[in-house]
Amino acid sequence: MRAEKKFITTEYVARLNSSPFFIVVEYTGLKVPHFNELRSRLRKNGAEAHVVKNSIFRIAAKEAGVADLAGTLSGQLAVITGQKDVTSSAKTLKNFAAEFEKAKVKFGYLGSKRLEAADLEVMADLPSIEVLRGKIVGLIQAPAQKLAAIISTPGLQVARIIKAKADKGQ
Repeated sequence: MRAEKKFITTEYVARLNSSPFFIVVEYTGLKVPHFNELRSRLRKNGAEAHVVKNSIFRIAAKEAGVADLAGTLSGQLAVITGQKDVTSSAKTLKNFAAEFEKAKVKFGYLGSKRLEAADLEVMADLPSIEVLRGKIVGLIQAPAQKLAAIISTPGLQVARIIKAKADKGQ
């Protein structure tokens, strides 16, 4: 392998090892300004899109221990990687594909688990990790609030009775 290809392969391996996920997108027919728009939208979510040469990316994925992608890489492909959750990137890709009708999600990996296009579509419909965390905190706090209300209710009732008796006696 030539030195340039080895350098690019090493870069892809490093990118795959540092990201908890990657999504492979076919961008055939997408014009450069639109691809730049996709990149800027992904950047807002902490993700990056990189155009890849299929043969080099196949080698990089194998070296990174992600998977053997033989036979699954064809066409003009870009790889989306990121440091945040995969749902925000999948949501961005879904919205972009609906708007421009050119970018097509082929498959992805979350850790070592392969995600098909349908799986990523479902993930795109999930709320973001921040929203899910908020819901979990709300569920945890709800029983505590109810318990506090139940504990304080008898005391409030006694206080109201005493106040009513005091007002009546005056």
